[in-house]
Amino acid sequence: MVRDEGLKLQAIMSFHACGGNIGDAVNIPIPQWVREVGDADPDVFYTSCSGARNREYLTIGVDDEPLFHGRTAIQLYADFMKSFRENMADFLDSGLIVDIEVGLGPAGELRYPSYPESQGWVFPGTGQFQCYDKYLEADFKAAATAAGHPEWDLPRDGGEYNDAPDDTGFFAAEGGTYLTEQGRFFVTWYSTKLIEHGDTILDEANKVFLGCRVKLAAKVSGIHWWYRHPSHAAELAAGYYNLGDRRDGYRPIARMLSRHDGAVLNFTCAEMRDDEQPEAAMSSPEGLVRQALSAGWREGVDVACENALSRYDRRGYKQMLLNARPNGVVLSGGGGPPLRVAAVTYLRLSDELMAGKNFRIFRTFVRKMHADQDYCADPARYGRPIRPLERSSPEIPMDRLLEAAPAPEAPFPFDPETDMSVGGGLAEAVDWVLDKIAWIFT
Repeated sequence: MVRDEGLKLQAIMSFHACGGNIGDAVNIPIPQWVREVGDADPDVFYTSCSGARNREYLTIGVDDEPLFHGRTAIQLYADFMKSFRENMADFLDSGLIVDIEVGLGPAGELRYPSYPESQGWVFPGTGQFQCYDKYLEADFKAAATAAGHPEWDLPRDGGEYNDAPDDTGFFAAEGGTYLTEQGRFFVTWYSTKLIEHGDTILDEANKVFLGCRVKLAAKVSGIHWWYRHPSHAAELAAGYYNLGDRRDGYRPIARMLSRHDGAVLNFTCAEMRDDEQPEAAMSSPEGLVRQALSAGWREGVDVACENALSRYDRRGYKQMLLNARPNGVVLSGGGGPPLRVAAVTYLRLSDELMAGKNFRIFRTFVRKMHADQDYCADPARYGRPIRPLERSSPEIPMDRLLEAAPAPEAPFPFDPETDMSVGGGLAEAVDWVLDKIAWIFT
């Protein structure tokens, strides 16, 4: 059907369970034979400080452990992608599939499962560190010992899922553990383990899809709550060592992606505005999106974005359009080509989207996303030519990746509003009239 309509496909390599996260409408667990390994050895799953196991995704502590009938977790992921490549060869070779988004964690995102609704997390709780399985605990102890501190253990003062940062010892703005030498060492270890995990799987994906006319992509979660708190607590718990103007947690990720033939950095919460968030959450989705997209552009990788929650209103669409083209369709005043994302993912197709005014507004949104231009089936003509995937560059040493973190640069400037509006008050009034007419005749 997609081919017959002249469209293209993005395929997602999903290694996580569906269910228990925001927006999940179905429950699809990881394979039973993997769960059975977990029944015998629960430490193959991410574990909180209180001992709660998360069965969404295998802990990165078993990436190189041959626990799965002789195979490691990385080998499982690689074998899945090889099978996909073999069985979908016709669609890949014909150019129907143009993007491969590689799942790197819970919900397919490169993060730890720090805020699971299935375990009682409620927005805007800070969440919890997820590194207390025996494999990651042993890895940390080995790293601490190598650094000359065999006495250091994993933190026990990170609080509960629904705490605020200043309710905890670790994230407190004044005297928090994250500011100490031991705290900095832990958060550096915690975040770099995540980057290494993503780098390894993307390298396997690159080998599998080498020569295919596709781009690889990885999704990074938009954890916008507590972004304005000094500790950025929710980001730290998820594995993003980001401290605003003191440390950039996203440029090292973007730099890692750059070696995989410019893998795309796909970022979420593109529909959200700061004034929609509760003040108590100290949230800033706008600031976070600008920082993350700017990190990708500065590291020379394509960036993409998507909405985190289902939205059908013009205000949400306008924000997505602004983030897709921060300085408009044409950059005024010269200064080089305008910033723009490589792709936008909209979540999600549903009966509600197709109903009444929602679909009318969505059609306008799609038209404006294409800058009022007619549909073009050739990617090369709209500035994104798809060429055969080339082999990843040599591995970048971690210290070189982390050089991108200190002394963050200010994000690129974004316009206050998009120049591709989907309408305002008058359009809302017209929608109301049309809905009334439709109601009368149904």
